[in-house]
Amino acid sequence: MGSKSETTKLQKELKMIEISPITRLEGEAKISIFLDDEGNVDDAYFQVIELRGFERFCVGRPVEELPRIVTRICGVCSWAHHMAGSKTIDEIYDVYPEGAARKIRELGYHAHIIHSHLAHFYALAGPDIFLGPDADPVMRNIFGLYQTFKDITKEAIITRIYAQKIQEMIGGTAVHPNCGVPGGVSAPLTKEKKAKIEEYSKAILEFTKKSVALFQDTIEKRKDLSELILGDVYYHKTYYMGLVDDKNKLQLYDGDVRVVSPDGKEVARFKGRDYLEYIAEHVEPWSYLKFPYLKFVGWKGLVDGENSGVYRVNTLARFNVSDGFTTPLAQEAYDALYEYIGEKPAHNTLAFNWARIIEALYASERIVELISDPEIMDKNVRPEVKEIVNHRGVGVVEAPRGTLYHDYIVNDEGLITKLNLVVSTVQNNPGMCMSIKKAAQKLIKNGEISEGILNRVEMAFRAYDPCLACATHSMIGRMPMEVTIYNSENKVVKTLRRTL
Repeated sequence: MGSKSETTKLQKELKMIEISPITRLEGEAKISIFLDDEGNVDDAYFQVIELRGFERFCVGRPVEELPRIVTRICGVCSWAHHMAGSKTIDEIYDVYPEGAARKIRELGYHAHIIHSHLAHFYALAGPDIFLGPDADPVMRNIFGLYQTFKDITKEAIITRIYAQKIQEMIGGTAVHPNCGVPGGVSAPLTKEKKAKIEEYSKAILEFTKKSVALFQDTIEKRKDLSELILGDVYYHKTYYMGLVDDKNKLQLYDGDVRVVSPDGKEVARFKGRDYLEYIAEHVEPWSYLKFPYLKFVGWKGLVDGENSGVYRVNTLARFNVSDGFTTPLAQEAYDALYEYIGEKPAHNTLAFNWARIIEALYASERIVELISDPEIMDKNVRPEVKEIVNHRGVGVVEAPRGTLYHDYIVNDEGLITKLNLVVSTVQNNPGMCMSIKKAAQKLIKNGEISEGILNRVEMAFRAYDPCLACATHSMIGRMPMEVTIYNSENKVVKTLRRTL
């Protein structure tokens, strides 16, 4: 590798800006921005440069091991993969959790939602929201946030600990849970655990209420933040996907998959196991992330609008496909969001952050409901399982970052023969690429570039809260690499390809 001065000289010759590594996300990626002769953005690429191989090395494993194995995909999203995996083996053994077993699963999973959402809202997006995108990069992080907003930041950290304690009590471990078994959970709640969860849940609810109020107060007082949320820089009209119940209320653990068009019309509704009838994946050689799209629209490239098959998942997408929440405080905040934005669906990418903290409030309310339900103390949480009934199972949950599909195929001995994981971040990959390019084109003009402008470009992907360890994968058994060489006029001189 050449020196820093050599790299800078090369970038000037190629009229290229590279943000590498990008910051405040889970995973490794870079952004490459190419300028034209006037110093305006010609193109921009969001390139993911790591690989996940679970679809390959899980083949041959006993299916009942999968819910424990897939938690290792990521230490951030482990509960989402555990729940999706558990629901998949429910289908394979044709036995489903009821009563206390289902409530315990939901309780642990909603604690995970809170734990994840608070991490992103305060540590990853928070510095941009509360300190501003032009703040000194030395301070624009969780440590700077703590120095400026000490009390709320400290309380956020403590509240995350409470959520993690709930995950640990239910999952066996906080990070890589092992409580899911076919048709239930490994153990019932004890009186001691119930008392602790009741204590933690009340504190969590109070803090998430405070967080929603803080965000709403901030956007009312900060014109610059309001303009970023409502402006055109971070705005795309796309399709949206998420789980809902039979009354179209937002669901995180279970429900029908609902898809709405850019103007809010329902265009698809299906059970998770039928996802392949609606979703296909496009591949580009410059990224290990695939590009999912809606089959009934087709792949039209990285463009938005009703004629493009691009769709988005995650918090705001769930809001757009639903009619709100089953809990009162979250419903009130949901209504306030749409009243402020002025349209539904809301296409404002930065509003994903607002929806995220509202969803944490919903999860807090839901935990209070669940732990207060007397049925949750029933000891009958693990049904008898005898043999495999179905050779294919599909489990779907709403991960913190969006809809997550686990699809397992097994042989007569119960060994995995094929595995497909369609995770939320990969479904948002087309949207992230579009958001980064549009932000770069809107913000970079006549070669005028500042650190604050580049941070605003990063905000375009950061709003999606991507988890790249979960998302990255290539064709099974293959690891392609493509290197493109450009001349000083930004024209391709040579392309080198390697496939292992």
